[in-house]
Amino acid sequence: MSNPTPYTPPAIWQWNKENGGQFASINRPIAGATHDKELPVGKHPLQLYSMGTPNGVKVTIMLEELLALGHSGAEYDAWLIRIGDGDQFGSGFVGINPNSKIPALQDRTDPANPVRVFESGAILMHLAEKFGAFLPKDGAARAECLSWLFWQMGSAPFVGGGFGHFYAYAPVKIEYAIDRYAMETKRQLDVLNQRLAVTEYVAGNEYTVADMAIWPWYGLMVKGEAYDAGEFLQVHEYTHVLRWAEQVGQRRAVQRGRMVNRVRGDLASQLHERHDASDFETKTQDKIAAAASSPSSSPAR
Repeated sequence: MSNPTPYTPPAIWQWNKENGGQFASINRPIAGATHDKELPVGKHPLQLYSMGTPNGVKVTIMLEELLALGHSGAEYDAWLIRIGDGDQFGSGFVGINPNSKIPALQDRTDPANPVRVFESGAILMHLAEKFGAFLPKDGAARAECLSWLFWQMGSAPFVGGGFGHFYAYAPVKIEYAIDRYAMETKRQLDVLNQRLAVTEYVAGNEYTVADMAIWPWYGLMVKGEAYDAGEFLQVHEYTHVLRWAEQVGQRRAVQRGRMVNRVRGDLASQLHERHDASDFETKTQDKIAAAASSPSSSPAR
């Protein structure tokens, strides 16, 4: 395999130029806030600051599933953090997540003692344990569920930061990098496919936080909705993952959760902020656009 642009790393790496690519403007080798900006706080016990990426969707699915079970304490305000604009580097967001990644949750059930939770897996566990739902309480079932939850947390960076980055976003196509991460992505899909050949859901016969964590990454991938790479990865081969992806995707709470903080796709599927259950019917972007263009919204002449 030839490399048209050989590169010899210097003795000491220095940040003296943008690395190119879609996310060059927000990538940097230092942590901390870049600007002062307080976060808004709504009326509900849970305040979510996020965006509708796979990691963000995990949490909104969980919240909608809890509400569907009747847990009124899971009512939440979802505020949009536009990561392309650098909102995650505002002082308020960094105060909740020093790693400047979405999603971030502030649990204000006790307003005098708010609890910050960051990293999507930690948020799922916090909510599951808080409400006693979607996570087995003990024994082998709990161990199995947590194992698959953390499988996703450890594996998905190879899919997103590895395959997805080099296949879809890098400014140049590097054969070695794409081959390396395509191989690993297909291996992971095969792990999941073999598991789902013998169980209805990932952790067993019950729907759990493991499914909520894995579906936005691997479920959408086999449905051809990630990186436009379905044909390249031959996702039709993973028949058991496809069965599971369709089954989970039909859940009403999953469909609602996927809409929250979403900024891509059909306008009717985008609910930039969620502050009430009625927002799904009244405040999607198609409704907002229609209201803005209606004659009644124009200034009086």
